Amino acid sequence: MSTAYKTVTDIAGPLLIVEGVENVVYDELCEIELPDGSVRLGNVLEAREGMAVVQLFESAQGTTIEGTKVRFLGRTFQFGVSEDLLGRVFSGSGKPVDDGPEIVPEMKLDINGAPINPYSRAFPDDFIQTGIATIDVMNTLVRGQKLPIFSGAGLPHNQLAAQIARQARVLKDEEVEQGKMCDQEMESEREGANEEKFAVVFGAMGVTFEEAEYFRNEFERSGALSRAVLLLNTADHPVVERIATPRIALTIAEYLAFQKEYHVTVILTDMTNYCEALREVSAARKEVPGRRGYPGYLYTNLATLYERAGRIKGGKGSVTQIPILTMPEDDVTHPIPDLTGYITEGQIRLDRDLNQKGIYPPVIPMGSLSRLKPGVQNEKSTREDHKGLDNQLTAAYARGVEVRELAVILGESSLGDTDKAYLKFAKRFEDEFIRQGDQENRSIFDALNLGWSLLRELPESELKRVKSEHIKKYMHGNSRS
Repeated sequence: MSTAYKTVTDIAGPLLIVEGVENVVYDELCEIELPDGSVRLGNVLEAREGMAVVQLFESAQGTTIEGTKVRFLGRTFQFGVSEDLLGRVFSGSGKPVDDGPEIVPEMKLDINGAPINPYSRAFPDDFIQTGIATIDVMNTLVRGQKLPIFSGAGLPHNQLAAQIARQARVLKDEEVEQGKMCDQEMESEREGANEEKFAVVFGAMGVTFEEAEYFRNEFERSGALSRAVLLLNTADHPVVERIATPRIALTIAEYLAFQKEYHVTVILTDMTNYCEALREVSAARKEVPGRRGYPGYLYTNLATLYERAGRIKGGKGSVTQIPILTMPEDDVTHPIPDLTGYITEGQIRLDRDLNQKGIYPPVIPMGSLSRLKPGVQNEKSTREDHKGLDNQLTAAYARGVEVRELAVILGESSLGDTDKAYLKFAKRFEDEFIRQGDQENRSIFDALNLGWSLLRELPESELKRVKSEHIKKYMHGNSRS
């Protein structure tokens, strides 16, 4: 039986200062028994000779210096995992909230995970279809990648997150082969092809009750809950739970990927709320603040989450991360998006101007980037024209936006025929390619063919980023566009 210490000397928010302790180590799990007999969990944030700083995972309400006992358990915070987690909804601390039974765990894992040996990492080179054309064609998601979504207040990032979670899937080899044929008769066969083992782990941090209900209802309505695990931390839950939620989500994902050979997509929203929780705890510890009051170890802390994405050589499973963050005041230089950009492999930017035009999803090609997309924009993963078409669409849309700004100053009548073609292309590109319904699941092959149909607005002499044989085959040949 471990020793129960009654030497709590100070309480600061979710933190307890315990003195006179022995053999206590960093991140050790502990039980806090309150004067009323209730027990809450916490862990050690700081340990030195004779003193420990304990962080509660739950509210500190009712905690007093007199009568509170702290018992150190000699182990880290572990979470019980099993395939039975699929189809279930949990609180941010991993407690069932869907009226289902308690999970009987197959094993218990440390929520902080174990680092992957860099030599054992496999390079991400397999395509994930999200059903969203601007992502699949122009900011392609790769298995094992960490690709964040940079959003802003009022933008539909939650709607986009739910759509990705519902629609994301891994294509079978036969689907890719059928897609290359560009034959409309192959469509039904492609839709009926078997999928690989695929799962979604969805972690929401600091969301409102209405947002939590929206996520839950979307998964249940679409039938995607059967292959998903939901962790919902709402704004009224303890701030420290917000710090544990993404770690529990990633622990579940690693178990499903590396033990059960699933391809797992982890969606974490909103990382800004997570970072605000870190700042609040840091202030309670009276740490010296860094940029904008965030702790100096924010970069390191975020890296411990983002770097848990990946694949292992010889293994069939993978963990792909899509963290979502709202940029305060749409400032991409804010510490949260700034540091996230250093750690991850690109970003998907949501644009306020597109959103104000009523275009969903407002993903803007300029400013968005997937650094790993060249590895899957090829004949093996999608289609041989993918890379060139991506480059041509991006360049043509950027030119069209420039022409539109010029037309505002000089008037459209002053434009030449080529510029007018680019202007028309930009309009159609926004209305037909970027815009799609939040329930529309557009295949990568349909999106590629749509891109070729839009390029017909431009003189063929302007198509300098695509190969002539691809123009002949997909723009003038037997395509399903």
